[in-house]
Amino acid sequence: MMKRITLAALVASATLVLTGCATVGPEFSAPKNVAEANFRHAQGSAEARLPAQWWSVYGDDTLNRLEQGALRGNPTVKAAAQRLLQAQAQLGVVKSSQGPAVNVSTGVSNSRTSANTSQGLALGHRSIHGDNYSVGASLSYEVDLWGRVRRLVEASDAQALAAEADRDGVLLLLSAQVASNYWQLRGLDAEIAILNGALDTRRETEELVNARFNAGLSNELDTSRARIERANAEADLQEAQRQRNALEHSLAVLTGASPSSMQLPAAGASLPQPPSIPVGLPASLLSQRPDLAGSVAALRASNAQIGVAEAAFYPSISLTGNFGFASESLGDITKGGSRQFSIGPLALSLPIFDSGRNDANLKLAKARYEEALANHEGRLLTALREVEDALSDVQQKQKQQQVQAQSREAATRAYLVARARYERGLSTYLDVTDAQRSALAADRAAAQITTQRLLATVAVARALGAGWQPSPALAAQ
Repeated sequence: MMKRITLAALVASATLVLTGCATVGPEFSAPKNVAEANFRHAQGSAEARLPAQWWSVYGDDTLNRLEQGALRGNPTVKAAAQRLLQAQAQLGVVKSSQGPAVNVSTGVSNSRTSANTSQGLALGHRSIHGDNYSVGASLSYEVDLWGRVRRLVEASDAQALAAEADRDGVLLLLSAQVASNYWQLRGLDAEIAILNGALDTRRETEELVNARFNAGLSNELDTSRARIERANAEADLQEAQRQRNALEHSLAVLTGASPSSMQLPAAGASLPQPPSIPVGLPASLLSQRPDLAGSVAALRASNAQIGVAEAAFYPSISLTGNFGFASESLGDITKGGSRQFSIGPLALSLPIFDSGRNDANLKLAKARYEEALANHEGRLLTALREVEDALSDVQQKQKQQQVQAQSREAATRAYLVARARYERGLSTYLDVTDAQRSALAADRAAAQITTQRLLATVAVARALGAGWQPSPALAAQ
């Protein structure tokens, strides 16, 4: 009996040694990186990177508070975190296939055989009856001789990394949405302050026109025009406030709060100057953007599935064993005579004919890999375009603001001249009206361009990965 146990142990040991001898399928190699040396519209240092809390470069305490609240309370972030936990749990399930499965079982039964069966007649019309007690353990193990299970683990591990990158991508997108909505809201604050100033001016002008009309120095057409301009300013103010309310509600939802609970105080007409965003090199995008890192992980998973499909052409080997005790009497169950065991079979299954199923599965796995590779190349090109677009916006908006400052200065001067001429009776009120409209449009355009410059810096930060730091496992791909 000891010889049989020793022989079985040797067979199992030899099988385990053979397990590490081969792994089917191609080894994964990362796709080629970007060849460009620099971004076309980049300016400044190529070495610096954004901090992990990238929004801190704006130096705005309210934005910092909103970002932290969004990362804690946003439901989309919570859902992404749960998807990551699911992928990690699935990886644990697949990894369990690499080791043996051991089960322990116990049983109690009472049975009686018929005395009139062929077995009962052979025993002289006697039946067999009594209690049966059993306790034992069973073992089953798939010998991963060709590396099928290792490839499954590799694919599942890559899928878990892709889920991690997906979660990080959700965090990045959320932080960019919060920053964009916040600067749009602050831009509307600036416009509302401008519109309030313009409304005060129009009220004063309306009073002046009415006074001149009552003194016989003006006509009813001028008073109507003054009233129209004042009403238009009020209407524009209400529209700007409506847009601000919508952005405030959006920020509340992004932070996981009720829309009615968000009340941000108005910040006035002042807007900060956009910060400088460190750009880096095109080749560093793979290590800066979670979506590209997740794309590489998905590519690695598809490559591992090719090995799983190839393993179907090779024999599969499984080993089973049982050991336990069985007895009619519970008191005798631990005695040596109650012992029972079996080792084996060491089963081998070799596919001979499957009507082309395994070949079709292999072609399917290879086609999925090529699809994943093409998708990755597309995502990389899209990422490069997003960076170039954002950098171009930063440059062009800066130039636009410089020209717009000249327009604003000229419009302000034109309004002062038109009003002075009207008060001295040298021109009509129509000149004042046109100058007011031009000055207001120039002031609002200046606020809008500053807002757009801030939004452009947010777009640059997002396109560059917004300070994302990959985990060691993602960085090692």
